[in-house]
Amino acid sequence: MEFEPVIGLEVHAQLLTRSKIFCSSSTAFGDPANQHTSPVTLGLPGALPVLNRGAVEMAVKAALALGCRINQRSIFARKHYFYPDLPKGYQISQYEEPLAEDGRVEVWTGERDDSGKVSEERLKSFRILRVHMEEDAGKSVHSPDGGSYVNLNRAGVPLIEIVSEPDFRSSQEAYDYMSQLRLTFMYLGICDGNMEEGSLRCDANVSVRPKGSEKLGTKLEIKNLNSFRFLQKALDHEIRRQIRVLKKGGKVHQETRLWDDAKQRTIVMRSKEEAQDYRYFPDPDIPPLVVQKEWVERLGAEVPELPESRRRRLVSAFGLEGEEARQVIQSRGFADFFEEAVESGGDPRRVFNWMVGPMTRALKDSGRQVGDVAMSGIDLAKLIKLQQEGVISGKIAKKVFEKMFAEGEDPEAIVAREGLRQISDAAQLEELAEQIVQSNPDKVEAYRGGKTGLLGFFVGQVMRETRGQANPQLVNEILKKKLEP
Repeated sequence: MEFEPVIGLEVHAQLLTRSKIFCSSSTAFGDPANQHTSPVTLGLPGALPVLNRGAVEMAVKAALALGCRINQRSIFARKHYFYPDLPKGYQISQYEEPLAEDGRVEVWTGERDDSGKVSEERLKSFRILRVHMEEDAGKSVHSPDGGSYVNLNRAGVPLIEIVSEPDFRSSQEAYDYMSQLRLTFMYLGICDGNMEEGSLRCDANVSVRPKGSEKLGTKLEIKNLNSFRFLQKALDHEIRRQIRVLKKGGKVHQETRLWDDAKQRTIVMRSKEEAQDYRYFPDPDIPPLVVQKEWVERLGAEVPELPESRRRRLVSAFGLEGEEARQVIQSRGFADFFEEAVESGGDPRRVFNWMVGPMTRALKDSGRQVGDVAMSGIDLAKLIKLQQEGVISGKIAKKVFEKMFAEGEDPEAIVAREGLRQISDAAQLEELAEQIVQSNPDKVEAYRGGKTGLLGFFVGQVMRETRGQANPQLVNEILKKKLEP
């Protein structure tokens, strides 16, 4: 019997507010433990939560970008469970009346081979059940000495949770969907997408069923997957594990599991809770959240062009291939830089090659983002024009690019200051070529004897004498004529 997986995802995204969702404590990451707490965070008697308007605005933009219907009225509820990092004994969240519902996201997905290349790529639609707001819990830290400690800096940080329908049929689809959410939130400027710091993480509900069956199998939850690699590995392992259990005549139990990367397997955390176990009820200290239609429309107007729409436009407007356009849009700043360069006169193909080649390497080596670099798309367009017009050679262009990247200086100014203009004077180059040919009679004889690869030696000598400024095409033409028998 063949089985198929059924997967649903609950993605948690930390909102980029400076203060927490219900108090003014800072959301800064990496500060000393328990520095960012307040009576509200600690749930002290008489401390009243006040909803962060900025967090609501970000949540609304996210829901709109995911195609959701914004509910005019939503309710914050108390979700009760007991852990040391949850000082109140409950989490403030939304459940029965969330901020938004009924969304849909279209994602390019397909199976990847060992090299990472996608095969049979297709556009698939995934449904979103709801988007709701909630506060984050703190963090328990377990030390090697056997002690456990609690850091409440993260407690109360604003989150949105995006709950999907069980529409995923492979770990790759889940990976591609979560990648798209991350990119969308970064385009919106509402989440930095830093999974290592916990800004984006995922809980996955997974079950298996006989292929062709409509009945869902027993699902279990894998908690706190904070990397794309862990998400795929955990899902693939769990799918295989459940299939083995069923093929042996066993039964899959509903439970919550964790991914153990050291052992490359999921491990039981606890039995799975149901909604009634959390004893939800409306928080008496927080009135219903009511959003006006006009306010939602204003926020919708602030939503930028989203990644998939931008990808399609780059393909149609600039002749890029689909995969090339995806490389460009992987950062909003990177895509903005590309369009600025093209709009300033840069050939789209040449701009793309410079950006995915020298610029991407330079960004990686320097550990910087494109927005941190002083040079602009206008500067890159000027550099490309200088090379196209023969003012500088390709080799010199790379040197000029390095200075532009480091200092943000105008390429024309760099070329003028350092005397880097390409030498295209045929008489000057012919005289130099003649000297080099006369100085290497043995190599001339070998070339004429059939070792035509020696042309590169002669070209290299000319380029060395001119510090790389000779027009390489013209040098090749002159030397071929001189070296012919």
